[in-house]
Amino acid sequence: MKVVTATEMQELDRRATAEYGMPSLLLMENAGTETVREMLEAFPALPRLRVVILCGRGNNGGDGFVVARHLLNRGTSVEAFLLARREEVKGDARVNLEILAKMGAAPGEITTAEDLATVGARIHSADLVVDALLGTGAQGPAKGLVAEAIEQVNRAGRPVVAVDLPSGLAADNPEPPGPAVRATLTVTFALPKPCLLLYPAAAYAGSVRIGDIGMPAALRRDPKLRLGLLEAGDVAPVFPRRDPAAHKGTFGHVLVIAGSVGKTGAAALAGQSAQRVGAGLVTLAVPESLNNILEVKVTEVMTEPVAETEARTIGWEALDRLLHLAAGKNAVAIGPGLGTHPSTQKLVQELLAALRIPIVLDADGINALAGQADLLKRAAAPLILTPHPGELSRLLGVPRDEVLKRRIVLAQEVAGRFNATVVLKMARTVIASPTGDAVIVPTGNPGMATGGTGDVLTGLIAGLLAQGVEPGPAAQAGAYIHGLAGDLAAETLGQEAMLAGDLLERVPEAIRQVKGAGN
Repeated sequence: MKVVTATEMQELDRRATAEYGMPSLLLMENAGTETVREMLEAFPALPRLRVVILCGRGNNGGDGFVVARHLLNRGTSVEAFLLARREEVKGDARVNLEILAKMGAAPGEITTAEDLATVGARIHSADLVVDALLGTGAQGPAKGLVAEAIEQVNRAGRPVVAVDLPSGLAADNPEPPGPAVRATLTVTFALPKPCLLLYPAAAYAGSVRIGDIGMPAALRRDPKLRLGLLEAGDVAPVFPRRDPAAHKGTFGHVLVIAGSVGKTGAAALAGQSAQRVGAGLVTLAVPESLNNILEVKVTEVMTEPVAETEARTIGWEALDRLLHLAAGKNAVAIGPGLGTHPSTQKLVQELLAALRIPIVLDADGINALAGQADLLKRAAAPLILTPHPGELSRLLGVPRDEVLKRRIVLAQEVAGRFNATVVLKMARTVIASPTGDAVIVPTGNPGMATGGTGDVLTGLIAGLLAQGVEPGPAAQAGAYIHGLAGDLAAETLGQEAMLAGDLLERVPEAIRQVKGAGN
């Protein structure tokens, strides 16, 4: 499913009218109708509830007028209010305002703080509030009476249905620019907007439903729309039916270069997850003094001791041995628990230029390039980067806050600049490809904010690469499965009790569910 910015949504609306002859008034009617349908689904007692609808003077308010009409026709008790003067309402919204007036249900005007204070009592006593103040086209923070109305709604603590977006959010911005309505349910139209998917803004949206307003499918699937929302069906093809005559060599061999003293768990998790996702063989290269520990810790994964530094990290002296080990392998993962010793960092930099098989670069593998991002251009093989915001901040030398605010754009820029697939790990991971396309991963939960889960993701992606999956699909499938395994763990364990190893145990069920979605 595509995800659209405010400008892209406005262009889709324009094209629906210009190219398909769909009147904008029809789109508004469909938006209101879909909102009511979703309200009935979420609140079965809706016809018996007392509903207050707050409308702005623009098209979002027009949608609210349509909602009011359909609820009145169902016998619902409705009070609608307009935060403007009636003469300020134009176009399609004015048409629907006039219809309400002719039904004897003209919205009350709120033009002063005193008006709003009077209406406040009705908001507090309502069973349900509909927020139709500001929509996708709104820019910047809410101000004046609208900002006060937003605060009034939030203070009331009533269930809120937001029409298109919770008022106060900016469609393209993952952070609220000012006060914003905290909705129980958001009914957005045609396609989701970034603010409804990316945190912290997404926390204001409640449950999000996509209203079908009749937007032609060709417009909704336009390849010029570069951002998408990953779905199970998108990644199911990565897990085809296996050849009955296959053997372990059929499914590839992963080399994992990882681990240091105190961080053998990171190496083990990465190696085990590569095998759990279907790789036929996995070899784990670790500092020689830690090999005996890993021999006991892992069973199916093979281990290989290599030269180490005095700090018991893998040293630059291991370069030739690692290149020999990489011969005949199908993918390599570098970084989990690797450490930041200067000799280790030099090793990572030289491996990048020397390896000829797909690389997943994670954690300390990325930290080895901090402030030297252009070293990524030396990579001679397909490259997947899996940074969290702090690692990307260090890599690019930009503030972490900038990474959070510009996460999609930055991921796309880095992917294009270094011809790499970028997996920016966070609540709602963003994956960008060198072509400029990006997707948001909807799976995952706060229980995954625990040590080792990133190492599991690294192994999953590497394991898929080893089986011949291209970097983009491997990154997407790995991240989706990773988040889904986390969601399955949260269902049975609760988020607080989750460990990274719990994800490993649930990868098989996550794969089964994804494959089922593709059938």
